[in-house]
Amino acid sequence: MKKEMIKTLYFGDDGKIPNNAFYPLILYRAALENHDAMALFNKSNWTNAWQNGVFPYHHYHSNTHEVLAIVKGEASITFGGEKGETIRVEEGDVVVIPAGVGHKREQASSDFLVVGAYPDGRDHDLRTGEPNERPTVLENIQNVPVPKFDPVFGVDGPLKKSWTKQ
Repeated sequence: MKKEMIKTLYFGDDGKIPNNAFYPLILYRAALENHDAMALFNKSNWTNAWQNGVFPYHHYHSNTHEVLAIVKGEASITFGGEKGETIRVEEGDVVVIPAGVGHKREQASSDFLVVGAYPDGRDHDLRTGEPNERPTVLENIQNVPVPKFDPVFGVDGPLKKSWTKQ
């Protein structure tokens, strides 16, 4: 995969959505060509998979990272909370979302379908940025381990190179 096909984005705490101070969101453009998303993720031990869409409200997971593969259609998704960045994703793209990073579907084609999964099949919580979440989620986010494998490229993937605590 060409370097320009990989984009990393950092999002700071916006006061409501904590985002992640250590790890960037990674966008892999056209990463699924000729790949079955669930099989690819399973190979790298990103399991507990599901198929659906992306919620139309800002939310995040404080206790795990998440990978989203766009398997059909296209959508605009805002990452990083209300002050974040809206990104157009399309069939074949994969987004690796660090724990704490907000995401919200802004619009989608009628056939939009996502496969999501979590490293080591971790269970995930659903947080929306409520003030009473703060003390617990900030600690949770700091304690989520770096995955052993990049969900697309395995042991030597870009995630392993860019997800190191400074």
